[in-house]
Amino acid sequence: MNDTICALATAPGGALGIVRVSGSKAFDAVSSICSVRCAECAANTVHYSHLIELDAVSHHPVPIDEVLVSIFKAPHSYTGEDSVEISCHGSRYILNKVLELLIQNGCRMANPGEFTQRAYLNGKMDLSQAEAVADLIASNNKATHQMAMSQLRGGISTKLAQLREQLLKLTSLLELELDFSDHEDLEFADRNELLALTKTIDTHITRLADSFETGQALKQGIPVAIVGKTNVGKSTLLNALLKEDRAIVSDIHGTTRDTIEDTIDISGITFRFIDTAGIRQTTDQIEQIGITRTYAAIDKARIILWLIDAEPTESELQEMRERCKDKSLIVIQNKIDKSNDNLTFSPSHPLTFSSSHLLTLSPSHLLRLSAKYGIGLDTLRQRLLDAAPKTADSDVIISNARHYDALIRAHSHLQRVIDGMHQQLSGDLLAEDLRLTLDTLSEITGGQITPNEVLGNIFKNFCVGK
Repeated sequence: MNDTICALATAPGGALGIVRVSGSKAFDAVSSICSVRCAECAANTVHYSHLIELDAVSHHPVPIDEVLVSIFKAPHSYTGEDSVEISCHGSRYILNKVLELLIQNGCRMANPGEFTQRAYLNGKMDLSQAEAVADLIASNNKATHQMAMSQLRGGISTKLAQLREQLLKLTSLLELELDFSDHEDLEFADRNELLALTKTIDTHITRLADSFETGQALKQGIPVAIVGKTNVGKSTLLNALLKEDRAIVSDIHGTTRDTIEDTIDISGITFRFIDTAGIRQTTDQIEQIGITRTYAAIDKARIILWLIDAEPTESELQEMRERCKDKSLIVIQNKIDKSNDNLTFSPSHPLTFSSSHLLTLSPSHLLRLSAKYGIGLDTLRQRLLDAAPKTADSDVIISNARHYDALIRAHSHLQRVIDGMHQQLSGDLLAEDLRLTLDTLSEITGGQITPNEVLGNIFKNFCVGK
């Protein structure tokens, strides 16, 4: 923490580049290579300057570039330390020269994520907010950007602080009883109120943990399995959605023998489509493996697109419903272009199949389209958005596996508290599990001393310069 660090904060190859410097000697190091006396400058100001290097022979200053120098004084900077950002032209030579000169004047190259790690250690943000910085950089759509921004603004921290405050009150009352252990009948914490409040807190923790599945789906892409019998147009539909020939299309049955995946962005949400092998009875061992993987894809997907070109039997519909429990099932009648050569039909018309068992599905789960001609794809995209997880701006969504693990352990501790109260255990045993719950929740925000190996694991995948 005593070192002064520097790093390139922008991707190389652009018109401009930014080099960041942070630490107790940041001002001296930058002043030694620029015509700006950083320590004398006002905080949060930008100054035009020349980047200079002393000639090795004459020791005369040699201009390298014209730069802008931004000054940030502790504690009002990103890291909480004296910091400088040098904006120069994006030439690799210039950028490398800036770093070389800074190192010659007392800096060292920053490790991945070291700027953000210093921000955490200096109290500028908690650990969950620090992790949100990496998520913000990695966000590739509107949904993941919103989740990262919510976490960076303290959405998770605020929620956990409320729960910890309630737990701390309960723990304090139980421990106060221990101070008066000579009075066996004295209770500061009413057990019925304690039980009710513990269950309420546990409900909030469980709800947060349950949001992890949604967070992962939004982060990695909502999995959508395209399933159906052979030759119903699954690969054609995938290609139409992706607007490229990603999957092989053929009239030969059983062409697709493995799952094919790709993603598209629809209105800021990423969907991960999985084209599967056609479901049919076959003696081909390779095709059977593909069909087994089709069922595995159904198990992992949140949305199922079931393509049909002929009326399914009642048993087929029932089987698909059983496989798609707790999932969004959309039944799609494909190849409607074959029923009308002039293509004047509308995808919004009901299915041409009229069996009562199929019509028991909600109209929003039934769709007609022609994947070959792209008719009905806009309606399908809207149906996918309707089936995607719904999140409000105020929702706290967990997308970090470390946070999820801590919440599950906190839930386990609280369950022991609840079970202990049902068994009328003593207050000291209950207080111990409440303290464990508090410590576990503190791991998420770093409210307690966090081991160096945990910090190293969190920041090792950050960008250098961030």
